[in-house]
Amino acid sequence: MQGVTAAEWVETAEEQGPEALLETLHCLRVAVTIFDADSRLIFANTHLNHIFRKLPPAKSLTGKFYEELVVLELPEIAPAALTGGRDAFIAARLSQLGPRSWEPRDIPLADGRIIEIKARRAPNGNAILLWADVTAARHQVTRLGEAIALSADAFAFFDAQDRFLTGNAQYAQMAGLSLAELSGRTFERIITDAAHSGRIALEVTAEEWIQRRLRSHHASSSADTLQTTRGIAYLVRDHATPDGGRAVVFTDITEKTRAENALVQAQSALETSRNETRRQNNYLADLAKRLDSVTQQADNAKTMLLRTMSHELKTPLNAILGFSDLIGALSDSLTPAQVREYAALIHQGGRNLLKMVNQIMDLTKISAGRYDLRKVAVDAGSALWQAREGFTARAQAKSITINADDCPPGLMVEADENVLGGMIGALIDNAVSFTPEGGVITLSASRQGDKIALAVADNGPGVAEADLKRILEPFEHAGRAQDHASGAGLGLTLVHAFAELHSGALELESGTGKGFKATILMPGPS
Repeated sequence: MQGVTAAEWVETAEEQGPEALLETLHCLRVAVTIFDADSRLIFANTHLNHIFRKLPPAKSLTGKFYEELVVLELPEIAPAALTGGRDAFIAARLSQLGPRSWEPRDIPLADGRIIEIKARRAPNGNAILLWADVTAARHQVTRLGEAIALSADAFAFFDAQDRFLTGNAQYAQMAGLSLAELSGRTFERIITDAAHSGRIALEVTAEEWIQRRLRSHHASSSADTLQTTRGIAYLVRDHATPDGGRAVVFTDITEKTRAENALVQAQSALETSRNETRRQNNYLADLAKRLDSVTQQADNAKTMLLRTMSHELKTPLNAILGFSDLIGALSDSLTPAQVREYAALIHQGGRNLLKMVNQIMDLTKISAGRYDLRKVAVDAGSALWQAREGFTARAQAKSITINADDCPPGLMVEADENVLGGMIGALIDNAVSFTPEGGVITLSASRQGDKIALAVADNGPGVAEADLKRILEPFEHAGRAQDHASGAGLGLTLVHAFAELHSGALELESGTGKGFKATILMPGPS
C-alpha cells in the first residue's frame, strides 16, 4: 500500500468490513492482542507466534486469561528475568493491565531477543497489547551507552520536554546525583541545583548564570565554558537532536585553559621584561655618562677613607703598645695599683679597637647586602629600658640623669632584637659621652604614623645644624675629632645603616648649644 496515508488506509479498511481489517492485522510485523475487561484473550494476530515460537497457534489461545498466556511464555523467558521467582514475574506482567499502567515493558527471551510490550485500555474496558521485537534497537542503545560510559567527556541526553533521558557517570558526578536520581528531571532543575550547590565558579549571580545557561541550551547549537570551584574548566556544547530533544557534552579543557593562561602570563612577563630592559638600558646609558665625573671623586674618597682608617686604628694601637712598653720597662718599680691602671688602659684601648673593627665589619656586610636580620616583634619601650641599664654606672659617674619615664609598653616594632639594642646603645653612648656633668638624657617611645619612634635626647652642647648630614658619614665627629676615646665616628653611621636595613630611618635634630636628639623610626609588626 505504498503511497497511501494512514487515514486513507483506515477508511479503506472500514469500507471493506471487519474481516478485511483483521486480515490486515495478521499482516503486521508487530503482535497485536486484545483482551476483554476480564483479561480474556479476544484476538491475537499470527505474528504472536513469530515472537513466542513455542506457543500454540494464536487462534487456539482465544478465551485464555492473560495470566495463562504469561505462564505459557515462561519456557522462552530468559532466566535472568526470573531471578525474583515465577510469581513475581507473573505479578509484574499482570500489573501492566492495571488502570493507567501504560509504561512499556521489555521482556528478555532466552534466545537473546528483547520484546517490548505496550498496553492500553480502550473506553469499553478492553486492553490492547502490542508486542514488538526491539532487540536491534536495544543493542544500539546499549552500545551507545557503553561508548558514552567509556568516553572521557560527560554526556547527557534530554527529551523533547527537556527531561533527562540518559547520560554517563561523569555527568552524574558533575550534577552531584546518581543517574537514577537524574532520570526524569528537567534541565532547568538540574542547573538550578548546580548553581546553588557551590560547585560552580560563578562570575555573575546564580539567577543570571541560570538564564544564560538556558539560552545556550535551547539554541540549535551552542558552546560555552564552565569553571568549577575545584579549578576544573569545561567546554559545554549543547545541540538539538532530530526528535526535539537536546544533547549536552562536557569536555575537560583544564589543561588547555591553564596552558592558555600560562601563555598570557608569559607574554605579559615578556613585555614587562622588555620594558624593564629598556628602562635598565636607559639607566645604564645615563649611569655611564656620570661615571666619568664620579670616578675621580671615588678615588679621592677611597684615599681619604684609607688615611682616616689608618689614623683611627693607630690611636688605640698606640695606647696599647705605649702602656705595654711602659709596664715592660718599669715592671720592677711599678706598684700593683699602677699595673692595674695601665692594664685597664690597655684593656680599654683593645676594646675600642675591637669595637671599631666590629663596626667596620658590620658596615661592610650591610654595604654588600650580606647582613641577615632575624626580625621578631619587639616592645620598643622595653628595649629602651634594657639599653638604659647598661649605662647607669657611667651616667652616675658624671651625675647624669637618664629619664625613661616616657617609654610606655605595648608599642611593638618588627626588628632584630640584638641589632635594635645595639642601635639604642650607640645613641645612649653618644649622649653620655657628650652630655656635661649634671645633664639629663631623655628616652622616649611614641607612634608616628605607621612607624614607632625611639628617641634619645640630651641637653649637651649639640651639633651645628649644618653638620647633621655630615656626621652620618664614617669617621666624622662634628668638630670633636680629637675625642677619640668616645669612638671613631662610626656609631651614627652604623645606626643609620641598620635603620634603613629595617625599612626605617634615623632622624637627627640639633643646633649649637641646643642639645642633641636622635630618633630611630621603625616599622610595626606586619
